[in-house]
Amino acid sequence: MKIICVGRNYVNHIEELHNERPDEPVIFLKPDTAVLKKDEAFYIPAFSSDIHHEVEVLVKINKVGKYIETKFAHKYYNEIGLGIDFTARDVQNKLKEKGLPWEKAKAFDGSAVIGDFLPKNEFVSMENITFELKNNGQTVQKGNTAHMLWKIDEIISHVSQYFTLKVGDIIFTGTPEGVAKVAPNDILEGFIDNKQLLRIHVK
Repeated sequence: MKIICVGRNYVNHIEELHNERPDEPVIFLKPDTAVLKKDEAFYIPAFSSDIHHEVEVLVKINKVGKYIETKFAHKYYNEIGLGIDFTARDVQNKLKEKGLPWEKAKAFDGSAVIGDFLPKNEFVSMENITFELKNNGQTVQKGNTAHMLWKIDEIISHVSQYFTLKVGDIIFTGTPEGVAKVAPNDILEGFIDNKQLLRIHVK
């Protein structure tokens, strides 16, 4: 299983981190060891003092594909989910300053939360999915896929030009504004259209 992530896919998030707007999707990978095991707590790693939550809509690939045209991309997934891309922001900023890859900040153990999935046919459109993250009961991130710079099918097409997509691969499609530092004892809950798909205890 590959975990393929899209960065800088929501304008407001780009602006809150003072990043440049990209000309094409920013892609990075997480290894399977990054997946937080089901029902386990997230432990803040010792190498960072600034771990941020980034809630994202997920896509689960259901058949092998390469060089997929955007108009056919909808055939390569039938489930939509929710996840969190935990990011060591202090580590990432240091790496960015030196022009180095982000993996130590983005792909560490436990950094990929994969919640539950819903059938795609439950949604009227992939371009109007509302999702949010609550921290200790308060909404901290809220987004809608309508605000993506690159829509889900466009992401699948773009990624497949570089990587063969396989059954079970997960695509993290980007995070909206509101990313922030987590602290011990935080309870993170993620929702799509008011349906809870994940709950994480931070330690």
